Amino acid sequence: MLSAMKEVTPAEGQRLVQQGALLVDVREPDEYEAVHAEGAQLMPLSEFEARASELPKDRPLVMICRSGARSARAGEWLLEQGYSDVVNLQGGTNAWVEDGLPSVHGSGVRGNA
Repeated sequence: MLSAMKEVTPAEGQRLVQQGALLVDVREPDEYEAVHAEGAQLMPLSEFEARASELPKDRPLVMICRSGARSARAGEWLLEQGYSDVVNLQGGTNAWVEDGLPSVHGSGVRGNA
């Protein structure tokens, strides 16, 4: 069993999303509302295991949190549940924003990705 989940840079993560991967943000709603990567789907870690079945198994998943630790845990859990195409975004939302990638600040989060 492979335990080390693949990590991608923010630029690689954005490229995967542009190619059809789903960006999954596992932070809590208040963190997400403050700032999030454009197109990220919120699925807080606090309800993650209960809602994980909402995630597609036939689509690559890019996991993201604030700095990369919570999303790595969530991604590892998904791999244990039989998901095969899951990567973790190195440095999380902090790195995404620092790299100048498209992000949403403040409210206005209820749009469809």
